[in-house]
Amino acid sequence: MKRHLLSAADLTRDDAEHVLATAAELRSLADRPIKKLPALRGRTVVNLFFEDSTRTRISFEAAAKRLSADVINFSAKGSSLSKGESLKDTALTLEAMGADAVVVRHGASGAPHRLAHSGWVRSSVVNAGDGTHEHPTQALLDAFTLWRHLGGSRPNGLEGRRVAVVGDVLHSRVARSNALLLHTLGVEVTLVAPPTLLPVGVETWPVETSYDLDAVLPKTDAVMMLRVQRERMDGGFFPTAREYSRRYGLDGRRMATLQDHTIVMHPGPMVRGMEISADVADSERSVIVEQVTNGVAVRMAVLYLLLSGAHESSESSQSSPTQENPA
Repeated sequence: MKRHLLSAADLTRDDAEHVLATAAELRSLADRPIKKLPALRGRTVVNLFFEDSTRTRISFEAAAKRLSADVINFSAKGSSLSKGESLKDTALTLEAMGADAVVVRHGASGAPHRLAHSGWVRSSVVNAGDGTHEHPTQALLDAFTLWRHLGGSRPNGLEGRRVAVVGDVLHSRVARSNALLLHTLGVEVTLVAPPTLLPVGVETWPVETSYDLDAVLPKTDAVMMLRVQRERMDGGFFPTAREYSRRYGLDGRRMATLQDHTIVMHPGPMVRGMEISADVADSERSVIVEQVTNGVAVRMAVLYLLLSGAHESSESSQSSPTQENPA
């Protein structure tokens, strides 16, 4: 891996598969009585969140602590400073604290890139979601979940699998990162949404698009439902919640049209009854809870590969995070 993880586009296929393989090794920790490794002892990870996101912050915090890193949670929400000034001042503070990695969530698209390339910090920067731009570790955990269910026993992994990403694509950084990463892994991605919730320029993405969910579902190996982000909407993107649910919600009737092996995913938090019905969310096909567990393993893998020096030498990249680390 490179020094930073800012975009799913930064990952080559070898990079992505290396992260997934490392996550698979670390995933076994979830079943152990003691879930801790000394791999990052003495390192400091700062969670710098300018936006609320309990799930992602806790996931990164758990990941860092299970690798024995020191964790600082820095909430910058509500700062009266301008975004650029606030980011710089905060970055200089973190640099003074000796942060080895900064996990950034920011409402402005591109903020993690600015932090990484500004010269303000020497630490590795991980994008934990920037505006409506990207969320690369969510894409990695989604890919890992897909790999565990659909690709682990296949010699070509996820190559040729079909995934439908359904819902509010326009405001979704998850959709963009998944489109990029899954394409890199050989997955055929179809975005399904009303025309008003597809972004301008989507024709340049490595995906197919459709407005007809019922036509797409029977051909998919996985269905990834997206949250309708009403907090980012300032206009009428669809007539009513009921109409949206009728055309783009996943319910028991639609689930019955899926192939026997098809799984149901959601990045969370879910709006039950609108995007997805309760019976589907809680069904055996749903891997939504598993995605949370997988998220910790994937973020452990990312932090380990960034901070252990694995991105600096091929020799380091062969080391295992579960081996005893004398540091």
